[in-house]
Amino acid sequence: MPETRSRAAELFGARVREARLALGLSQEDIAHLADMHVTNYGRVERGEANSELHTIVRLATALNVDPATLVAGLYGAEMLPERTHAYSVADFLAAKKAAGKK
Repeated sequence: MPETRSRAAELFGARVREARLALGLSQEDIAHLADMHVTNYGRVERGEANSELHTIVRLATALNVDPATLVAGLYGAEMLPERTHAYSVADFLAAKKAAGKK
């Protein structure tokens, strides 16, 4: 069984599932409304998909929620898959400052 892509994908999928259940609709119903194949929709709910922006907007529209509610708070390195090299703007600025002092 595939693993979740990231903590962000896992939380996004849980929010999508929660919104769908609150509406009392099936995965098939929302997949149809969002113009998605039900298999791909299921991958979103399980956190196995890395949804593109237009997919997020289509899902939010189908679920009658603001896309922002589905992605709120999904930031920070702990939300992303592990990388061998994580480089943030803070790292970049520190390196730039250090290079300027030499």
